[in-house]
Amino acid sequence: MNVVKWLSVRVIICIVVGLVALSTALYLVVQFNPWPSSLILRRAMNGGGLARALEKHVPSGINAILNERYRVDDPDASLDVFSPLATGSEEAFPTIIWIHGGAWLGGSKDQVANYLKILASRGYTTIGVNYSLAPGTIYPAQLLQIDAALDHIVRNAARLHVDPGKLFLAGDSSGAQMAAQIAAMLSAPDYARTVGFAGSIKRSQLRGVILYCGSYDFQKMKIGPGGIETALWAYIGDKAFRDGPQIEQLSVAHHVTGAFPPIFISVGNADWLAPQSRIFADVVQAQGGQVERFFVPEDHLPKAYHEFQFDLDSDAGQSAMERSVGFIQRSSR
Repeated sequence: MNVVKWLSVRVIICIVVGLVALSTALYLVVQFNPWPSSLILRRAMNGGGLARALEKHVPSGINAILNERYRVDDPDASLDVFSPLATGSEEAFPTIIWIHGGAWLGGSKDQVANYLKILASRGYTTIGVNYSLAPGTIYPAQLLQIDAALDHIVRNAARLHVDPGKLFLAGDSSGAQMAAQIAAMLSAPDYARTVGFAGSIKRSQLRGVILYCGSYDFQKMKIGPGGIETALWAYIGDKAFRDGPQIEQLSVAHHVTGAFPPIFISVGNADWLAPQSRIFADVVQAQGGQVERFFVPEDHLPKAYHEFQFDLDSDAGQSAMERSVGFIQRSSR
């Protein structure tokens, strides 16, 4: 073998060994650290298509207070407030506090801002809340942030045009799970204590909960390798989350009592999480709670996928908004 061939073989061997070492290192990183997979999922969830698609539906004449801090020392603790043009400086409206989705590791209040502006035009104050994302911050810190936001909202009710006696928690996807869990903790003090949730508002102030496309019983969900496993690992902070107490705490369906507030619950007919909404609606109803369901019929076309409610160019999305507004109107009386 001449020198050139010998060097070529050495180079090829080095490249192969390097690629094997790199692949092994990447595999080990993914197996023992949620960050790489979480960042991939976050990037997929943080597109601006949703906000752009809703722009044409946003009416004029909406008051906006953007990026208000609800915790001075927390860079992630901000919220947006939208309200109809007030006829008086302290006019108050029933208020919808929306917790955005994104599998606890993506999304932001900006993605739902246009939807909240549209809801505000119907005669409500709407508030989008930001919170820290996993895996940089883990459960239950996000719930404590939302509680701090509720405290800020109530303390500043007059300035923000909020009726503190007519509050509605709302959320989509993982935000729906968080909204449901907060409502359950406000309804069951023993459950709240296990999570370490103090609760800055009273259950009586919470007139209802609006839930879109959420997860409510993880012990009745097949959690295999993939997105939901990564999301729960990132949120809970432990790859062995199946064996820990947090997964049971997150299964809100296990903690519903007769004091749970009325709910409007909705999901699309092509959403893989649809069984979760049906389970939760049945549990709340079995406890004597008031439940209004809008489940897109199985034979409805076009199919309504995850987060279908934000598509106001579809009849399913339009129906979801009308039904939820009706729920708020009745629950505000």
